[in-house]
Amino acid sequence: MTILDVQGLEAAHGLLKAVRGVSLSIAAGEVVALVGANGAGKTTLLRTIAGAHKAAAGAISFDAQNITKLRAYQRVGLGIALVPEGRRLFAGMSVEENLKVAGAHGRRGRWNLETVLEAFPQLKPKLKAKAGELSGGQQQATAIGRALMTNPRLLLLDEVSLGLSPLAVDQVYASLRTLLDSGTTIILVEQDLTRALAVSSRVMCMLEGAIVLAGLSDTLGRAEITEAYFGLKRKALS
Repeated sequence: MTILDVQGLEAAHGLLKAVRGVSLSIAAGEVVALVGANGAGKTTLLRTIAGAHKAAAGAISFDAQNITKLRAYQRVGLGIALVPEGRRLFAGMSVEENLKVAGAHGRRGRWNLETVLEAFPQLKPKLKAKAGELSGGQQQATAIGRALMTNPRLLLLDEVSLGLSPLAVDQVYASLRTLLDSGTTIILVEQDLTRALAVSSRVMCMLEGAIVLAGLSDTLGRAEITEAYFGLKRKALS
């Protein structure tokens, strides 16, 4: 069953068109890796789906409902959550406060403070610590946990491993395993192609605001993805 359907989506930053006529469909329970070089439009695409950036053209449907003109908080209420690049936590608030403020504005479901801490046990001793005092890995875990507190049906993860040490990345992905196995629909932006292919069922590659390659993660070759990544060979698939 299709949970997200995007048709002819365009988004811009002033005169710069960052997303160009993107069309895609995501089935419920899919984990889709979105890859591409810096400036390819990945973050803008996620933010536009989440309602944090206004669409210039096209349509976004979630669970067969047109949400193109809905505000971000309304999309959260329907079950869409974004973990933004850079995490954007409330630095002066504790980990617990960051989690609870999200839970107060989310849907009912399996995710609450207890289950989030089960998924991210590294946060248990840091509950009363201010988010701005955490390590990068702990901040990323808090950002993901905050999104889970809204009980999303579609989770948009932007640059999960950006700026983290290899050990912190391992810890975050180990904690994510519960989420990846839970059936939550996920679109994951990840620069580490090996990790992206390992956790996803499908991969899409963006170049200059457009999706130029799409296919099953276990059938697309690394060389083919790399060519699309750098624009050496364009191959558009639905």
